[in-house]
Amino acid sequence: MNRNRLLNAELSHAIASMGHGDLMIVCDAGFPIPSSAWRIDLAISPDVPDLEAVLGPIAANLIAERVGYADTLPVHNAPLLEKLKRLFPDADFETTTHETILGEMAAKAKVIVRTGAFDPWGNILLYSGVDVPAWFSKPGVVAPDYYAKKLKG
Repeated sequence: MNRNRLLNAELSHAIASMGHGDLMIVCDAGFPIPSSAWRIDLAISPDVPDLEAVLGPIAANLIAERVGYADTLPVHNAPLLEKLKRLFPDADFETTTHETILGEMAAKAKVIVRTGAFDPWGNILLYSGVDVPAWFSKPGVVAPDYYAKKLKG
């Protein structure tokens, strides 16, 4: 049996398949998932599972270099933004328009994970990163400036 806390086989496979810069969207129950997308549908009923229940195990297993969200989230769903910052403390955060997430970003996603969440603007963009200390620890290897802060700790 798996040693970690992520029991869903398809979600574990999706995370293991992510390369540097690949995009995973974890979305609410109402997200319009393109028919061509790799869809992992975890929704059972309203708020089951909710975003935090799904994002927690993902955060424990995926190195998220960047986390994106709708530019309206800070005003219209500040508690969700606080959860994101707690779950992904080492990530860079960025905003985009809700319309861009629903269209352009949905089309670019490697995988879209649907939750049962009834959360306004609950569509989160997770960009896969690298384990910076592991990649830049060999003698003579110099990390670029944008990774330097992740080497200190």
